[in-house]
Amino acid sequence: MRKLLILCLLTAGNFLFAQRAGYWQQTVDYKMDINVDDNNYRYDGKMSLAYSNNSNQNLSKVYFHLYFNAFQPGSMMDYRLSNITDPDRRMIKNIGTSDKPKTQSKIATLTPDQIGYQNIQNLTVNGVAANFTIDGTILEVTPSKPILAGETVTFNMEWDAQVPEQIRRSGRNSAENVALSMAQWYPKMAHFDEFGWHLDEYVAREFVAPFGNFDVTIHINPTYVIGASGKLQNPNEVKGYQNNATIKSKNGKASWNFKAENIHDFAWAADPKLVIDSAKSNGGVTVYTAYIPTNNEVKENWNIALKLATEFFDFCEARYGAYPWPTYSIVQGGDGGMEYGTATLVTGGRNIKSLVDVIFHEAAHSWYQHLFGINETVDEWFDEGFTSYIQDIAFQHLFERKGSLDTNPVINAYRAYYKLALSGKEEPMSLLADYYKTNYAYSNQAYNKGAVMAEQLGYIIGKENLDKTFLKFYEIWKFKHPTPNDFKRVAEDISGINLKWYFNLFINTTRTIDYSINKITDREIEIENKSDIAMPIDLLVEYQDGSKELFYIPLREMRGEKQKETYALYNDVKWTVLTDWFWTKPTYTIHLNKKVKKAEIDPTKRLADIDHTNNIKEVSK
Repeated sequence: MRKLLILCLLTAGNFLFAQRAGYWQQTVDYKMDINVDDNNYRYDGKMSLAYSNNSNQNLSKVYFHLYFNAFQPGSMMDYRLSNITDPDRRMIKNIGTSDKPKTQSKIATLTPDQIGYQNIQNLTVNGVAANFTIDGTILEVTPSKPILAGETVTFNMEWDAQVPEQIRRSGRNSAENVALSMAQWYPKMAHFDEFGWHLDEYVAREFVAPFGNFDVTIHINPTYVIGASGKLQNPNEVKGYQNNATIKSKNGKASWNFKAENIHDFAWAADPKLVIDSAKSNGGVTVYTAYIPTNNEVKENWNIALKLATEFFDFCEARYGAYPWPTYSIVQGGDGGMEYGTATLVTGGRNIKSLVDVIFHEAAHSWYQHLFGINETVDEWFDEGFTSYIQDIAFQHLFERKGSLDTNPVINAYRAYYKLALSGKEEPMSLLADYYKTNYAYSNQAYNKGAVMAEQLGYIIGKENLDKTFLKFYEIWKFKHPTPNDFKRVAEDISGINLKWYFNLFINTTRTIDYSINKITDREIEIENKSDIAMPIDLLVEYQDGSKELFYIPLREMRGEKQKETYALYNDVKWTVLTDWFWTKPTYTIHLNKKVKKAEIDPTKRLADIDHTNNIKEVSK
C-alpha cells in the first residue's frame, strides 16, 4: 500500500510539470524572393521577416546565421577539418599518396569564384535602418530600439550570395551532377529561448531554429526543375509537376512559389534533369520524389522507395503521432542525407536497401527534429538517436517485413555502442555536438548510443509504456522545442517510474553496465553488478523440470516497477517481482524452490551490458 501511494503521488506530481512552467517560444514568418544566376551559381535575395518576441525580455540585439560563409579558406570549418584527427572524407582530399596519405581541407583551396558567401546589402527593422556586423557565419543586428517583450517587428533584408562548391550539405555540382543543392542557404534567424541565444559557428554539425511560416519564390532558368520544402503553389506554370503545364517565364526565368507553415527550415535543389513523381499515403500525405533517372535500375529503385515512403508515414502515425503537413519531398541532392522542413536531400545513386534506409532515416527526422524542434547543437543524441531508433524499427517492418519484433530491434546500434565504449574514445553524450574530439565518437554517441538510450528506456519502463510515452510526448510537445528532460518527465508520467538516475548516468557520463551471474546452487542464484551503473534486472530461469520463471528485480531509485511485457518468449513464463535492489550493494541473491537448469540475464538483449559472456549460466547435470 505504501509503495502504491508513493507511485500515485509521483505520477500526479509529474503530470503537473509535463510541460515547462512559463514555456514560450519565438516565431518567425519568412517571405523571400530569390533571383538565381545559374550560369555563375549566384543569386540575389530579398526577404521580409516578421519576428515575434514572445519572451519576457526586451532584445537589444538579434542574430542570424550566414552558413555559406563557412565555405571560405580560413573559416572555423576549414580549421576544424585541418585539426580533427578523423575529418569527414567528403570534405577533404588526399594530397599525398595511397601509401602515405596526407589530407587537406577542400575549403582551404577554394578560389574566389568557388567559395560560398552571403553579403548583406540592406537591413531595416520596421523600416528603420539597423546597424549590423558579420563575424564568420554570424550576423549581429542592433535595431534602432530594442524589440520589446511581446512585440512583433519586421526585418527587411537584401543580400547577394554565391553557392559554394559542393563540400558539405549545400553546394553546386554535386558528385551526382545535381546543379544546386540549396540547404542553409538564406540568412536564418538564430534561435533564442530560455537558455539564451544559440550562436554556434558552423563547423559542419547541425542546427536549431524557431518555428515559422515560409513563402518562397524562386526565379530560375525555365529548363530547371525544383524539389523543395513546402507545397508548390503554381505547378501548372513550371516544369516537371504537371504534364499539361504552360511554362511561364519573365525575363528568361520561370518563377516557382513554395509555401509551408510551422516549420523551422527550408531547403531546395534544382537541376534540369530532375524528374518528379508522387504518391499519397493512406493518411493523406502527398510524398514527392525529385531525382535523376540515370538508368533503369535507379528509376526502379526510386519507384519502390516512393511506395515504401508512403507506407512509412502511415506506420509512424500509429506509433509516434500523425505527420501534420500535407507534403513531404525526397529530393536528390547534397552529399548523403540531411533533413529539412517537410523535405530531405539525399544522394540517389544507391542500391535499393541503402536508398530506402536513408529515406526512412531522414523522414523519421520529421518527428525528432522537425515536429519537435530539438536543439541539435546541444542534444544531438535526442535528435539522431531517436530518429535512428524509428528508422530501424520501420525498416524491419516495412522493408524486411519481419512482422512482430520480439527481441531488440536496434541490436546493431548496441553493438556499435559496445565498440565505442571499449575504444577509449567515448565522450559523454551531453557534450555539445561541435566539441567532440573525433567524428567517430560523435557519430556513435549521437546515432547509436542515442538509439540505445531509447530502446533501453523501454527495458526499464516496459515496451508498452515506451510506446505510450512516444504518443503522449507527441501530444504535449509537437511544434515546440522540448529537451531530453521533457521526454523523461513524460516517461515518468506514463510509467510511474523515477528516471533521474538513468538519464543522468547514461547521458552525462561514460560509465558502462556489466552484470554477471556469479553462482547457482540448488536453491540460490547470486548476481553481481560489476560496473558503475545500476539497472533493474530481468532474469529468466529455466528449471530442471522444464518450467520457466522470469524474476524481475526493480532498482530502488525507480520507486516503481514495470509490468509483465508481451514478448513471445515470456509466454507461459511465470513473472515474479522481487524486492528492489540497492545501487550501493554489489550483489543480489535470489532464493528458489526448484533446481535450476539455466539462468540468463536480459533474455531480450535490451540491457546495454558491455560483456554478455557472463550473463548466461547453465548447471551441469
